Amino acid sequence: MAEMYGTHHSKMIILFRRDEHAQINIMTGNFISYGRNKSGTLVKKLQTFDFSAVRAALIASVPGRQNIRTTDPERETLFGWPALRHILSSIKSASPTSKPHIVMQCSSVASIGEKWMKDTFLKALSPTPSLPPQRPKFSLVFPTADEIRRSVDGYASGGSIHMKTENPGQKKQLAYLKPALCHWAGDHEQASEYVPIVNGPPLRQALRRRAAPHIKTYIRFSDQAMTNVDWAIMTSANLSKQAWGEAADATGNVRICSYEIGVVVWPALWQDAGVAEMVPVFGRDMPETLTSDLAIKSANDGGIGEEESHDSDEEKTDEEGGKGMSEQDKKEQDKLKGKIGLRMPYDLPLIPYANDEMPWCASTPCIEPDWAGRTWPAGFGGS
Repeated sequence: MAEMYGTHHSKMIILFRRDEHAQINIMTGNFISYGRNKSGTLVKKLQTFDFSAVRAALIASVPGRQNIRTTDPERETLFGWPALRHILSSIKSASPTSKPHIVMQCSSVASIGEKWMKDTFLKALSPTPSLPPQRPKFSLVFPTADEIRRSVDGYASGGSIHMKTENPGQKKQLAYLKPALCHWAGDHEQASEYVPIVNGPPLRQALRRRAAPHIKTYIRFSDQAMTNVDWAIMTSANLSKQAWGEAADATGNVRICSYEIGVVVWPALWQDAGVAEMVPVFGRDMPETLTSDLAIKSANDGGIGEEESHDSDEEKTDEEGGKGMSEQDKKEQDKLKGKIGLRMPYDLPLIPYANDEMPWCASTPCIEPDWAGRTWPAGFGGS
């Protein structure tokens, strides 16, 4: 590595298929064992393929320095946070008059400092495309020790999740981040069900509470109810200067240490397909169908149960033609045709940390056993 503190942190699989297509899979998971490969031949082969049909923007980091004053993004590829700022500045909000909510979610938070976070990274996440926007609310989703303890692999899954909170500098950073911290799972040891806030938004479950988060996502919701998505990023890049780049120096140079790769998606990429909105979906890949929406509404309203339903074939909903549907139902179904789903990795609404809760720190011993009876690190406390 050219950079002493850099890593090859990208996660990607490239498959050349027998039907003469190349399939590129960008993810956030590591491989346990791997080998070294030279990329020169791979690059040449990829250059023979047409990727213009892909509905996403690639955002990557490459070790080195790049001058943001002299680099023309129309001619050269930007990397790190300058690339992020450039892409996001062209995306319009679905609700420009509403206060947006940007949610960062990662598996590692490095020593970043309040100044870099506020003046560099958060500004890159919220550039001004045209009119002065509402100042976004920012949240950071990160698991607590209790959530790691109750995850599928217990404490063992916390070895790849890092936020140090021990020395004075780390404690100062935690104090700055604490108001933004939200739970990954959003439940606690004594509760198995969400207790909704009176008159608050309903719980929408991603069904991933017990999976310890190694994924990294950055999502801008256009409204405080978090029902519409302006843009979403899935990447290998955690919240660190090494991944996204240092602040620009006096001459405009930005230093990046690590290789990273990710994708950005937003509704306008599907505009030619009639899509106008991107909406969060939970436990599925597509927006809920009208049929399921009506079934939920019927159940919530105390409607007929399964044993009481005696609709004839003529009265049942025909998804293609809308046969037997009211005009209002047809309008609702038409609305769904203009939406594309973004599968959420965490539940909504977000649950903020309580005052006495702390993020998981892999270097802090935990004597309370996980669900499998193990302590952290293994064997600590005589277990």
